[in-house]
Parts: sequence; C-alpha cells; structure tokens
Amino acid sequence: MSIALHELTKGWSFKQTSSEEDWLPVARVPTNVHLDLLANEKIEDPFLGFNELKCEWVGETSWTYRTKLPNMEKPGRKAKAVLAFDGLDTFATVKLNGKVILQTSNQFIPYRVDVTKDLEYDSENVVEIDFESAFIKAREIKAAHPEHKWLGFNGDMARLAVRKAQYHWGWDWGPVLCPCGPWRPARLEVYKARVADLRVDYELSRDLKSVKGVITATIEGASSGTVTLAIQRATNRIFSRTIEVDSNGLARANFELNNVQLWYPHGYGGQPMYDAIATVSPDDKAYDTNYRRVGFRKVELIQQPDSIGKTFYFRINNVDVFCGGSDWIPADSFTPRVHAERYRKWLQMMVDGYQVMIRIWGGGIYEEDDFYDLCDEFGILVWQDFMFGCGNYPAFPEFLESIKEEAVSNLRRIRHHPSIVIFAGNNEDYQVQESFQLTYKYDDKNTDNWLASDFPARYIYEKLLPDAMEAECPHIPYHPGSPWGDGLITSNSKVGDMHQWNVWHGTQEKYQIFDTLGGRFNSEFGMEAFPHIDTIKAYCTDASQLYPQSHMLDFHNKADGHERRIATYLVENFRTVTDLEGFIHLTQLSQAEALMFGYRGWRKQWGEERFCGGALVWQLNDCWPVTSWSIVDYFQRKKPAYYAMRRVLAPIAIAVKRAHHDWSVVHARPAKKSEWECWIASSRTEEVTARAELRFISVKTGKDIREATLIKSVNVVPNGTTRVLSGVIDNEAEEPHVLAARVWVGGELVSRDTDWPQPLKYLDFDDRGVTVKQEDGEITVTAKRPTKGLVFEEREGVLVDDSALDVVPGDPHIVKVKGLEEKAEPLKWRYLGMK
Repeated sequence: MSIALHELTKGWSFKQTSSEEDWLPVARVPTNVHLDLLANEKIEDPFLGFNELKCEWVGETSWTYRTKLPNMEKPGRKAKAVLAFDGLDTFATVKLNGKVILQTSNQFIPYRVDVTKDLEYDSENVVEIDFESAFIKAREIKAAHPEHKWLGFNGDMARLAVRKAQYHWGWDWGPVLCPCGPWRPARLEVYKARVADLRVDYELSRDLKSVKGVITATIEGASSGTVTLAIQRATNRIFSRTIEVDSNGLARANFELNNVQLWYPHGYGGQPMYDAIATVSPDDKAYDTNYRRVGFRKVELIQQPDSIGKTFYFRINNVDVFCGGSDWIPADSFTPRVHAERYRKWLQMMVDGYQVMIRIWGGGIYEEDDFYDLCDEFGILVWQDFMFGCGNYPAFPEFLESIKEEAVSNLRRIRHHPSIVIFAGNNEDYQVQESFQLTYKYDDKNTDNWLASDFPARYIYEKLLPDAMEAECPHIPYHPGSPWGDGLITSNSKVGDMHQWNVWHGTQEKYQIFDTLGGRFNSEFGMEAFPHIDTIKAYCTDASQLYPQSHMLDFHNKADGHERRIATYLVENFRTVTDLEGFIHLTQLSQAEALMFGYRGWRKQWGEERFCGGALVWQLNDCWPVTSWSIVDYFQRKKPAYYAMRRVLAPIAIAVKRAHHDWSVVHARPAKKSEWECWIASSRTEEVTARAELRFISVKTGKDIREATLIKSVNVVPNGTTRVLSGVIDNEAEEPHVLAARVWVGGELVSRDTDWPQPLKYLDFDDRGVTVKQEDGEITVTAKRPTKGLVFEEREGVLVDDSALDVVPGDPHIVKVKGLEEKAEPLKWRYLGMK
C-alpha cells in the first residue's frame, strides 16, 4: 500500500467548551475561533470600529472543535494510522472517542499521534480538541514562577510564558485578539512507511561551477528496504541512487553535480531550482515520496574588522549584496485566511520595488511554506527570526525542551530554502536586558551562570538555538539576536545590526539626518503614516469620526504617544491642515521623506567601503486596518513611501543632497551657506557609462537660477557609489531653489532625484502650474514650478508604477498605469500645498 492521506478539512464543528448550546459549523480547517465566530455571526468584525473591545471575551474562553474521521479498514500488517496536526493553537487536549491522545502547549510544533490501536474500525471515530484560553494559562504559569522577572515591551508580560505568536497579546501596531484553534492543516495518514524528513547538505566549488553534497532521508516505519534518492532539474533527472535503510532509519547518498546553475537574489541573476527526491520502497513497491525544492547558492555573512569597527553584510555567490528591504509581520491577525495569492501579491510588490530582503519578525509566526516558496521563486532574501520578541523569556526545563522541539521541527521544515540567508535568535530581547539592567556578562561563557541569572534567556539565544542550528542547518549563518553585535550595547553603530528608533521614538531626531544615525546593518527603522482614505472608511463605522484626531481613528493606532509624534513631525516640516484627506497626505509625505533620507544615505555608505550593509524598514505590511509604520496597508494599498523607497533602491539611482541645517534651534536662523553633493549608487555588477545632469531651479518662479551642469560621460562603478559633483549654495545671494538631478544610461532616463530647502513649511507652494493627462495607459505629469509629493489615488485593481512625485519644469513624468478601464474616472491626485 502507498501512503493514504485523508485531509481533515471539512466536517468540523465547534462550540464554547462549557456551553450547552448546539455545535456550530466550521467552514474549513485550517481555521481559528474568531473566523468561525464571524462566519456564524456570533461576533462583529473586530477590525471595524471599536469591535476589538467587544471580542475580548473570546480570548478569555475555552473552545472545543470536533470532527468525525472517515470510515476506514484496519491497516494491514506493519502499517499504521497517524493523526497529524501541523499546528494547534496552543493549549490543546486532543481526544479520540473520548480518550486523551495528545496534550500540547506550543503553537509552533507540528504533532503526530499513532492511533492505530485507538481507532474503532467497525464504528464511528470522533476527534475532539479542547483549546484552553492562552490568556488564562499564561497568567497561571506566570503566577507559578514569581522568581522570574517578567519584563518586556508590548502586551501582557504573561505572554512570555507561552510559545504562541506574541502579537496575539497586542502590539504597538496590532489589536489584542488572542485566537485558538487548528490553525494549520490536520490529516489522518495510513501507511507502512513514509519519508519523515529529507535533508540536503552541500558545498559549492571555489569557482562556483560544481556542487558536492549529501542527501539524507529519514524513514519512518520501514525496518528494512531501500530508498531511491534523486536530484532533478524540471523533468531532467541528473542524479539517482538507491540506498538501503540503515538501523537508524536513515538513507544517505553523496552526490556531485557539474555545471550547476546558481540561485541568486533578484536583480543579480536567476532563481533556478532543483528537486531533491526520496522514494521509500520497503518491499520493492514505492510507498512514499517526499521532495524538497532546493537552490544552490553560497551565502556568507561578512563580519570583518574595518576602519570603523566590523562589517555586517551578505555575500551571495561571491557577490556583495546591499540588502534594502522590509520587515514583515503576520499579514493578518487571523493567519489561516492568508492564502498563496495574497502572499504572492505582497512579495511581488517587493520585487517591483527593488527590495531584496525581507525580515520575518520574531513576535509573529514561522511563516507558511507558500511564503518561503515564493521568496525562492522571486529571489527575495529572508532574514528569519526565531519567535521571541521584546521580552525577558524564562528558561524552565520543560520550557527549554519545548523550545528545542520547536526549533528543530521548524528548521527541518524550512532549511532547504535558498532564500533564507540568516537566522536570528530573537527580536529586541537584548534591548529588554539593557533597559531593565538584567545581568549580561558577555565574557562569562559558563552556561550554568546564564540559567541562574535574571536573564536566563541568554541560554536560549547563545546555547540552545546555535546548537540546533549546528545540528540541523550549519550552512546558514546564525546571529544571537536583532539587534546584537559581539555582546556590546545594542545601540552600538560600529558592530552588528541595529534598530534605529531615534526618529519617531527615542530622541525624535529630524528625519533629514536619518542616514547619520545608522549602523552597520539597519534592521529596523521607520516613520508612521495614515493609510489611504478608502482604508480608513473601511473600518470607520461612524462617519462623524472621519477627522484626524477622532477617537475611532486614534483607536486604530496602537503606538505609544502617536498623536504627539505625528504632530511633532508634521509641525516641524509642513504647513498643517485639518481636513482628513489633506492630513493623510501630510503624514504620508512625512513617512516618504523620512525613509528616502535614510535609504538614500545608507546606500551611499554601502558604496563607501561597505559601511552600511543593508536597511530594512519597519514595516512592509499590517495585520489589520490601522495607522502604523507600514509602507503598504492591510488592504495592500501602497503608501507614497513605497514609491520613494523604490526610487532610491533602483539598480542605478542618482542622488543629490545639501547639508542639513537644523532650523529649529538658534531662533530659526538660516545657514549662510550650504554644501551639497551629488552621487550615483549602482547595484549593477558591471561598470556602466552614464550621462548626468544637475539643475538649480527657483521654487518661486520655476526658472533655472544658474546654468545646469551636464556631465556627458560618467563611469559608474559597479556595486558601489560614484561621486559626481559637489558645491556650495550661497543662501544669502541665491533665492530658495531645488537641486534637480537626472541620469541616463544608453539614452534611457533611469533615475531622478531632487533636494529641497528644508523645512518644506517655509516654502510657498501656491500656483504650481501642474498638468496631469491620463490616456492610453499612461499619465503624463508636468509642472511650471517645482512641485512636491504629487500622489495618485490608490484605486482597487489599478496599478501605477510611480507616485509621490517631485516634478520640475522641463521634465515631464510619464507614469504607466494598469487596470484603468477606458471610460473610468481619471485617478485623483494631490500635491503638497494644493488648494
């Protein structure tokens, strides 16, 4: 017999465990209780209005799910039946025909239970799963361990006691919604033998033209027999070998491939994939086949001493890669409804935006297989956190055992993906240690001392997890935490990665100096912005609340002190407005400007001896409709910052910038002179010849105040920064003007940049003479005077390839549009200061 799979997707029902009411239908598994309550109209949508508050009781309640198993005959000799649960969230007691067969306490561990002897083959079999309230269980565990210091940021600190997605307790961008249920697939499997795990270890030759390695299959159920191990590219089988299963249930084969095609991040090469295949045959019949899609690539995390400290950047197939990209949180508070096509749309945005790396944040989930498959397909590098976030986690023996099983099972599930280039032990837990002055003596390497200290989680990040990495996937770099660098303070800008939150949080620095605040790798930074008006109208259930400072809109912003911080950055930089759409536009321009200043400068530093290895904005996405740091909102509507990032991360990007002068001190006196510089950043791996232009354009009149500088030939250095021009503005003799730079390669205009006198609130943007013509899939934008931040409406089903435009006279912008029907209303638009 081959393996028989019965997917337990349909036929479930659920109810409140203690309730005498009837069972309610479940549409499908995977699911969670909030989705099923919504479907049965027992709760109002928690994403709308203040409904989150009405749903709090759900997380404080126990729930039970049940289903009937399909009728089946008793398995034959040496065969068995197994109930497999890929994910149960979280404290689950599983009963088969009333008998307890499994108890769980970790959302991230898949469970398998042999039920061969427990099934009734001549009658009905019922599976029931009781899910206890994780809120209540967490508090009980916390209360039972008063000796531990339950400290951290965000949510109830009892969350630290539970191996469950930490954002379920609420975060500074997400609601307090604590679901439970069978959140990943469930199956009944009947088989004589199965391939339980398939591992591929390999090493590329020095010239990267061949690969040597070992394929290892772990076989369950077969005490003898053979396994055929193979590698193929599409349908072309290029390696095959049949091996006897050893006494440990393992089958190994060495392999060597010549003329191997390498996997690259997008923009640097292709993404060819190979299939590693294992087929087990215990008695000359093929019983089970398992496979892993692998991509062969060499990854190195380069941490070498240099003139300012120690580098931190990634080298893929001997090519240094500047990792501009985003941080990722779960795409929904209820992840079972996030399907492959939604993931595809998110990740396609990254490719379209020239973003090369995504960081899976440690307070969410180890992502679905679809997510990693798409990253492999698209060539997106993945920074994978282990699931620990913003807390002082305990290290009880049973807790450590659960974490070890969690780490091993997830490493085995995802280690084959070529897109994954680093694992990090946690998110900001070392910052918690610093903030609360917990014990951390980096030079003390006695692990018993770590466990006995008031920061026992060090044992997890510097012993348990690295040991698991060494055993399960030694080919991927490991980093103890994010941020972290050689045991030094996490704000150290010379070593390791850093989270730079002194714009928005902390000292709330001017975003114009973002680039001076960075470190060797900026794995978090950001600026809040409102989502688009359609997103706000989607959750705002009371039209009287549609104004910038309303209670309902504030409720959909969970950040501490957000009203003050938004107001600070707006009043410092813009002429404030009070109408909602105008206010949205200003917050979005603030975010776009902030991220541009950061990315533009850090990319320049990359070209200057790899001083900055990458920058990942907090954050790409949202888990519900909210005002946050995301650059694309819950409904996948892009904010202007997305486009600003896209321009500065383009393969060839010109940049121009005048020196910052802090206008908010010394009575707002202007600088008498301002130095400026112009450069070109390139991620191309070969030198290109370009033509560059710099103009000096009056803000008031739109006329050039001096002759443009045209450089007919610039040799743009590969994978680095090329200085083009520099000079000085005489602010006393010259009127306020924009520096407008452009660059052409092979006759094609490939990049623009503008630099404006700061702050923008001191400039008069009346009467810009803007014209917007929309026809034949294109929008042409012109202006008679310099125009700042022209943003198009984000309409459902319509895609524009650029927005948040700075437009100067004599330089029309042509924006490509997809999905706009011929007779549809033209897209709405607005720019800074528009009346």
